[in-house]
Amino acid sequence: MKWIPREVSAAASEAFNAAGKAYFGSLGGKGLGKTVELGLELVEDEGKKLVVELAPEVFPLLKASIKESAIDRSDEVDQVSAACARAPVAYAIMAAYQFRWFVTQIGFPYLGKLCALVIPCALTSLDHWSPEVKGQGMITFIHLGNNVNSGELGWCQDVILDACFQNIVCSDDIWHLVVEMSVLFAASTQKNNPRSPWFEKLLNEMLGHLERHPRNKERRVAWLEHIDPLLNSVGLILLAHFSRIFPLVFQWIHADDDDTVILVLKFVQTIIKLTWIRNTPYVARLVDELSIIYKEAAMRKARTEIRKHVAQLLIFLRQCQGLQFEAAWAKHKDDPNLETLELFREQDTMIAI
Repeated sequence: MKWIPREVSAAASEAFNAAGKAYFGSLGGKGLGKTVELGLELVEDEGKKLVVELAPEVFPLLKASIKESAIDRSDEVDQVSAACARAPVAYAIMAAYQFRWFVTQIGFPYLGKLCALVIPCALTSLDHWSPEVKGQGMITFIHLGNNVNSGELGWCQDVILDACFQNIVCSDDIWHLVVEMSVLFAASTQKNNPRSPWFEKLLNEMLGHLERHPRNKERRVAWLEHIDPLLNSVGLILLAHFSRIFPLVFQWIHADDDDTVILVLKFVQTIIKLTWIRNTPYVARLVDELSIIYKEAAMRKARTEIRKHVAQLLIFLRQCQGLQFEAAWAKHKDDPNLETLELFREQDTMIAI
């Protein structure tokens, strides 16, 4: 937590591990309850073993503390002020941090066997009105998604994906977390069904939110950094979203910051590889925009990397759109500002100098 000095946090961690050693030492190194159930008897980290042992008792208490200041959605009168009157939100924030710490001490393959304990409390965190509580719940879910098999989530995947969907419109401070969480769970639980309605719901909601905040750098960078696994899972179905994706691409590709430009160029490369942008009217516009950004790159710090990605994109476009690309490129090939971009027809390569 931000208000706890690092040395105090480190000391607390050491104290917890010492408590674990004392506890399991008194048992002759053997465990009880969950430790035995998960097969942790031979694990040397007594702190981790103590976390597992305490989880069935601690998680319900933390869940109750988080829920105490949550809004009762079944009661129209119950709002934030009423929730805070019942219990200070600081209690929920503290409980959310504690819960996240407990869960992140456990990894693969043991965490999957604790899903029934972890998920109800994590969902309660996501349902809270406080962005800080939500954020800790999202970090918990991201750790969970990275440390369990998708089969272990089958019984609750729809509930988790619905929680992702409900939280996409959220505070700027936790947008990157909800995107990472949504992409992680959608890609892992729906990977065998590219036509899953969850892909469409999540992608449409994200695109809608980005359309409402197209100039927000933090939102677009976070989305571009995390979206690839979802794109790979959807594949050709992305064609149905081109009418919303490309207007954002054409706006972001001229952003002031180099990070956005490079991420957008990589994003378009992924889309071309997955769809070959077939049956789309955006090829000519894309060639025009790439030509412009290639020239604009001369004034940017990352001009070498930007021009490299532009050249790669033009290669892909030429390979997959042949005549349509040639028609679009014809008006640019004699541009003196593009002289450093040479097109070798016989080798079918482009070289950016």
